[in-house]
Amino acid sequence: MEFLYEYGLFLAKTATFVIAAAAVILISVAAAIKPKSKKGEIEIDDISEQLDDLKNDFIASTLSKKALKAHHKAQKNDAKKSTDEQSKPRLYVLDFNGSMDAHEVDSLREEITAIVAIADPKQDKVLVRLESGGGVVHGYGLAASQLQRIKNRGIHLTVAIDKVAASGGYMMACVADEIVAAPFAIVGSIGVIAQIPNFNKILKKNDVDFEQITAGEFKRTLTLFGENTDKAREKFKEEIEQTHDLFKQFVSSQRPSLDINLVATGEHWFATQALEKGLVDTIETSDDTLLKYQDERQIYKIKYKVKKSLSDKLAIGLSNTVNKTGISLLSRFKGLKP
Repeated sequence: MEFLYEYGLFLAKTATFVIAAAAVILISVAAAIKPKSKKGEIEIDDISEQLDDLKNDFIASTLSKKALKAHHKAQKNDAKKSTDEQSKPRLYVLDFNGSMDAHEVDSLREEITAIVAIADPKQDKVLVRLESGGGVVHGYGLAASQLQRIKNRGIHLTVAIDKVAASGGYMMACVADEIVAAPFAIVGSIGVIAQIPNFNKILKKNDVDFEQITAGEFKRTLTLFGENTDKAREKFKEEIEQTHDLFKQFVSSQRPSLDINLVATGEHWFATQALEKGLVDTIETSDDTLLKYQDERQIYKIKYKVKKSLSDKLAIGLSNTVNKTGISLLSRFKGLKP
């Protein structure tokens, strides 16, 4: 049994070495291959077809054979009378799940560029399913500007909030012609926050000096390691207030009917409360919004997908293989130890 256990470990080590060596060789070869200039591509999913399939599957499972036959006959008659789907107005759907740094805006700008290039402003619409608790000002400012591109082309824009659109998330949402939100979605938080730890006392306690050289009186205000002054604090607070004023001005310009002083306190509300304050227009989930448009529009989901390089794909694949092989061999021989 001791021999079998040692032999099993030897096989596991050998397999791991061989796979690792192969990984290094393949990654080196992949890196040597000249990558294509195209970094990503637009993917289009037919949501109308998905909804129809879901409906038909449910009907097929619940109707009797006779009723199902009659339903199919009625569908054929309706299909002859209905307008061809190519002539239907379109609803383009985008998903934006924002992180703290709003790096998702890189994909958003590609998706919006594709839409404004082909959409008919007279009849097509855009729905953005937005989820974000906010983040950095410059990131969400750019994201809001990307949504503004849709409105600048005269295309109707709806933003749907199922869970949360707060702070920078609401900065994006308020650009829309219409904001719909699920009843318990969190909305608002029109405010600005900045916080920074200071380790100056710890450094002094341990006799550690900190030096910082700047040119310009306010090149740096509050610091992590230096001794902060009241003057620096006042300047930092002034900058925060300026950012908040810009935030309020932006929201007011997009939704002029709002009592901005009432809602720009940094508070957030559930959608039912936000409706009363004018922050949203309709209480509705994004699913209900799609179903509302199902019969009258052809619905497409647009997504920009970044292509992974060959070396990335090989590295991920080989990593998974090594993990699975190691776990399999160890579990196989674990019971052989005396």
